[in-house]
Amino acid sequence: MPGTVLLLAASPLGRGRLVDAAGVLPVLAAVAPAVLAGTGTANVVELADPLDPQAVLTRLRAAAAAPGPLTVYLTGQLHLDRRQRLPHLALARTTPATVRYTALPWHWIREELRLRSAADTALVVDLHADAEAWRHLAERPLDSGRTAAVYGRVAPPPSGRRGPAEPSYMKAVATLLRSGHRPPLERLHAQALARIADSGAAGRDMVLAGPGGFAPGSPYRPGVPHQQTPPDGPGGVRPDTGMDPHAAISAAVRSGRHAEADVLAARYEQSVVRAYGPASAEALHWAEVRADLAMFAGDAAGSCRAWLRVAGVRLAAGQAVDAPAVEAAADRAHHQWGRIDDVARARELGPELAQLRLRVPGRRQGALENVQRQLRELPTG
Repeated sequence: MPGTVLLLAASPLGRGRLVDAAGVLPVLAAVAPAVLAGTGTANVVELADPLDPQAVLTRLRAAAAAPGPLTVYLTGQLHLDRRQRLPHLALARTTPATVRYTALPWHWIREELRLRSAADTALVVDLHADAEAWRHLAERPLDSGRTAAVYGRVAPPPSGRRGPAEPSYMKAVATLLRSGHRPPLERLHAQALARIADSGAAGRDMVLAGPGGFAPGSPYRPGVPHQQTPPDGPGGVRPDTGMDPHAAISAAVRSGRHAEADVLAARYEQSVVRAYGPASAEALHWAEVRADLAMFAGDAAGSCRAWLRVAGVRLAAGQAVDAPAVEAAADRAHHQWGRIDDVARARELGPELAQLRLRVPGRRQGALENVQRQLRELPTG
């Protein structure tokens, strides 16, 4: 099956640039697509210094939904937004004051990959952090979710360096891949680390190796993946047998067996609701999975309803109106509502969405007004 490769290199223009991220793209582009993907054939999407986080999200979402293995090669720099203190990938127009609106929130990457399997999803990253982000990561490891294998490094802020740094880890990866062969990512990662260690470029890097996320420390120290599966899965299968429900669900979706995928997700949701309660992180994860499954099945109304429910449960549990998961649920409900073809169902869900947008306006201005205007414009009769 063909693979998909997303090459994303981004850093701010001007004085805020810590790394020459886009400088690595010509080296990566010289690698055969099949080698980048580790598959027989592959489709490659390249984003060089993009301007708009929504445009990046659209490309990432499309890549995550594509069948077959996905590899994301990501080079850039991390900053914290001033409001929520959350890591963001800086884009071309990002400044310290505009991180929240002009950078890509890291949790968007995690959210878009959550329906995929770690067996066929990989992030290869070369990131540079500013001082605030570096201190933040020392206490709160960057979380990429349990459904992606992550390899690479985060470099500390430059000290006394003039001009942007080199993405030395990603250049080492690209140089190794130009041999025409992609070894297992664990080996590729180790070889790239050895190259930059020999050159003295590794310094105090935080090293990423393994599923889920990473923690600061010595090379090859893996992050601890978040356990999303219930103590006993469908049919009494325990998670320590190795069964990955996300892989089974993804396979069902890709072959068009949407009802089967939802049945499997519903069983896991019911199991964790019984074990932990409807507002638990485990139950909300599976509720979100089912909302996405409805979207993949073309049921925009069902997806919208599910996201409205997720947002409502999170808010009732005391989560803040600007918490990333709450904003994401509201944004997805809004997006799916706009895709509903049945006027009666759009009218049914519109007022509930408007009430949610009154509480959770999100990052884009005018969200509530957009819902109200579209409700007025719906045909009558």
